[in-house]
Amino acid sequence: MKLKDSFSGKAKKAIDSYTVTVDAVPVTIKIKDVSGEPTPWYELVLPTLPPASRIILAALKEEVAQRLPVDPEKITDPEQAQLVREQYLDRIRSAVAEHFVSLDPKTAATFAGILLHDVYGLGDLEFVLGDNFLEEVVINGSKEPISVYHKKHGWCQTNLFIEDEEETKTFSAQIGRKIGRDITVLNPIMDAHLLTGDRVASTLFPVSTAGNTITIRRFARTPWTITHFLNEEYHNLSIEMAAFIWLAMQYELNVIVAGGTASGKTSVLNTLCSFIPPKQRIISVEDTREIVLPETLRWNWVPMSSRNPNPEGQGEVKMLDLIVAALRMRPDRIVVGEIRRSAQAEALFEAMHTGHSVYATMHADTVQQVKRRLVEPPIAVPLAELEALHLIIVQFRDRRHGRRRLLELAEILQGSSAKGDLELNYLYRWKARSDTFEKVNESIRIFEELNLHTGMTLQEIKQDLRDKERVLQWMLSQKMYDIEVVGRVMKMYYKEKEALLQLVKGNKPLPR
Repeated sequence: MKLKDSFSGKAKKAIDSYTVTVDAVPVTIKIKDVSGEPTPWYELVLPTLPPASRIILAALKEEVAQRLPVDPEKITDPEQAQLVREQYLDRIRSAVAEHFVSLDPKTAATFAGILLHDVYGLGDLEFVLGDNFLEEVVINGSKEPISVYHKKHGWCQTNLFIEDEEETKTFSAQIGRKIGRDITVLNPIMDAHLLTGDRVASTLFPVSTAGNTITIRRFARTPWTITHFLNEEYHNLSIEMAAFIWLAMQYELNVIVAGGTASGKTSVLNTLCSFIPPKQRIISVEDTREIVLPETLRWNWVPMSSRNPNPEGQGEVKMLDLIVAALRMRPDRIVVGEIRRSAQAEALFEAMHTGHSVYATMHADTVQQVKRRLVEPPIAVPLAELEALHLIIVQFRDRRHGRRRLLELAEILQGSSAKGDLELNYLYRWKARSDTFEKVNESIRIFEELNLHTGMTLQEIKQDLRDKERVLQWMLSQKMYDIEVVGRVMKMYYKEKEALLQLVKGNKPLPR
């Protein structure tokens, strides 16, 4: 891997700059507008090492690799991988201390981090993967620079290049072996994930005719919370909408979160799961582990992930297998990464009809598209089954302004199947021109079901919503963005609601 200025000689204007530190190695990131270029330039400025130090570190790389007989590519368990990584880092620190006697602690830690990336990681690519402003990291062959999708600046070209096609193939094979996958000329397409949870898609030439490719979808290292989505920076939904969804989640109503690619479906689903009362059992089913729950919910949570077959075609565990297994584990709540096929949908709607509370995501751009995808082939769930679903949430990615918004929130009305169609009641919509959220209609079904099953009057339901709005506003004012803090707020709400409301009324901090 090499650094190269592919825009040499062109005028550049700095538009952003910040530092990313990965394993004690500080890297400066400079975002520049390049004259005549459609995309910004993402420049990595690595620490400058004296020539003698670079020679010694190269020699140490071979020495450390020989001292540690454990092959990191054979470690497939994330916890075990972290232990092995720490073992490597300890040995590397010892080797650095032995060969660089006069180094100050900060520089020694930097040298150790650089060696760790070369021996155990993906080299300089680790710096890009450590930038929390990035959502995608893309290798489009060795002739083009590595590209990234930046949360603020969109697609950018970097000054980081792959040496040759073999290096890309080596990276793909290294990633695949850690999860028991192979990528070869006979199997030139690979879907995999890093042990951090980042999703990886790789292809080899000649399937990708311009060269070998890797696409990495980075997941947020700090989980999103409802407070993030409510603040002015992200503004994903309004407090009123969040309180209504919280009400639905509290009383075990079934919800589907839909949206296009990278619209934030899973992030929203993950965020809403914090509203689940902590006394309940949760089973999550995903292709790639993405759901992150606060500690208050983890005591009775079973996360499960599907598994692809090995090169011999054996050992596959499908999403449907996991959903069926989940139904045998006495769950109160079932969280499903994504509905893709008819059998999965049938199993989920059967779970809804048997008293389980189900939350899932699916690809669709509007509530009407969700409806069509569910009722028409290939999913084709009978209308009578679909009435078990209560709410549809649709996420939207506004590519023009680089923002994500909750586009539509609608409820499915009871009695739809008797009329030969699925009737929808739109509750809220996002208005693009004003970037505001509009209340379209009052709820019919949700309020009726809560009245029927809880005995709450309409006035009591609305008071409950006002209380939730006050709690959410208080969380915003207290800047409660950490998922563990949000979990503690929810725990207190469900166990000591009046005491929490007193804190809210006085705008006092949450006790530790």
